[in-house]
Amino acid sequence: MLKLNKLVNKNFLSSLDMSTEEVLNILEIAKKFKNNDLKIESLNKVLGLIFDKSSTRTRVSFQVAMSRLGGSTVDLNPNTSQIGRGEPIKDTARVLSRYCDVLAIRTFNQSDLEEYAKWSSIPVINALTDLEHPCQALADFMTIKEEFNDFKNIVLSFIGDGNNVANSLILCGALLEVEVRIACPKGYEPNKLIINKAKETYKNKNLLQITNDPYSAASGANVLYTDVWSSMGEENQKEDKDKDFNGFTIDNNLVKRAKKDVIILHCLPAYRSKEITNEVLESEKSRIFEQAENRMHVQQALLSLLLS
Repeated sequence: MLKLNKLVNKNFLSSLDMSTEEVLNILEIAKKFKNNDLKIESLNKVLGLIFDKSSTRTRVSFQVAMSRLGGSTVDLNPNTSQIGRGEPIKDTARVLSRYCDVLAIRTFNQSDLEEYAKWSSIPVINALTDLEHPCQALADFMTIKEEFNDFKNIVLSFIGDGNNVANSLILCGALLEVEVRIACPKGYEPNKLIINKAKETYKNKNLLQITNDPYSAASGANVLYTDVWSSMGEENQKEDKDKDFNGFTIDNNLVKRAKKDVIILHCLPAYRSKEITNEVLESEKSRIFEQAENRMHVQQALLSLLLS
């Protein structure tokens, strides 16, 4: 039976802020929102967006999700507020807690996000940091569940940089006992702290594999996933990373190593001919735009639980 219980943790800063049961419940609620089987329209709450990084999907999906719940959104752009002039986070957080009902923060340092949470009396959501992107992971696993009905015997292979997206896939995968393979060039492996946390969470530690061979990672995979090689803030590393990631493009040769019913995911924006070919991105195996849509549904579910 569907539960609209509040989350145990007030904040959603990391994938591990939820239990396995809470993740599955979020996905179920999101599915009902997507299918128009659930209506919550009377929250009349305010979501504050603090985005230090540019955004399309995260910003719009949060705004639309909040609107569908009968709430409103305030865009707290650092360039047009005192946040960008160096006001201490502890001051900003305490003031915004008196104006808003929830904050979604997209920033660089996880420590800044945690500082907001420390001083806020309202829920704080990680809308992306350099360490994690937990809302993206929820949408990713919702997309996988839609395709395969459950997570049993699913192999998710991420080909690319061991970045924030890879980190959240690892942690959420650990909660759901999904086999997650990360293939990246040497020196670009995921954060060791994340790997250790995942291994503490997995019942079967062998389900997490880190490799430097994209072809072995793709072999027998149900899901092939990639992201840009250079994240926001890494523009000065772009040329070097393009060279280092040569051979880590999801192309038809890599797709052939996966299972016949493999699906292709990418959190977007995509740079065709770099991390993925245009042919694969536009193929019938691609679920990339369903994945993007699901950002809105999982965030509507998340907001409904945090604000109920």
